[in-house]
Amino acid sequence: MVTNNLPRRKIIRLKGYNYSQPGAYFITVCTKDRMHLYGEVDGEEMLVNRIGQIVEGCWNELPDHYPNVQLDEFAVMPNHVHGIIILLDHTVGATSRRPEIGAGRLRPYLGNVVAYFKYQSTKRINEFHNTPGATVWQRGYFDHIIRDERSLTRIREYIASNPQRWSLDAENRDRTGDDESDTWLTSRPGRANIE
Repeated sequence: MVTNNLPRRKIIRLKGYNYSQPGAYFITVCTKDRMHLYGEVDGEEMLVNRIGQIVEGCWNELPDHYPNVQLDEFAVMPNHVHGIIILLDHTVGATSRRPEIGAGRLRPYLGNVVAYFKYQSTKRINEFHNTPGATVWQRGYFDHIIRDERSLTRIREYIASNPQRWSLDAENRDRTGDDESDTWLTSRPGRANIE
């Protein structure tokens, strides 16, 4: 018997949860190898470069491709993005490949939306750099199901204040301490790291 000693990818999803159902989702997507591609934090302000602007543009265009997607708070950081995606309760005009059972219409899963964002931004970044096929994002993404208004408010604040807390950010390889907001977020029910 031959055994494969390669590391296995873990897929951690909230068991039994339908990621196409209406609701608010907080996502984080990191660059490949946590490379600083999108700009830099100067003091407490994120200075987004041209590549970061491309990423922002692709994010803002998501509702054009998925009409049942509404966008909320969003931030580009040097090596990752944070955003809130809201899947609305209608399916008219959505262009996802996965059908909603019994409806004959299409409704995207959260994974479809994130994959489309990563694909479009990678394609445009590679066009800008003339580097066809180059990897921009890490595999997978972090998601957190937002279950109530209190959590939504706190996550909005977390995203908006991310540049001010960059020195403590878990994605900052030069961080100087721990961010209690990260601790709060990772301890909440409804989080998953989708590989």
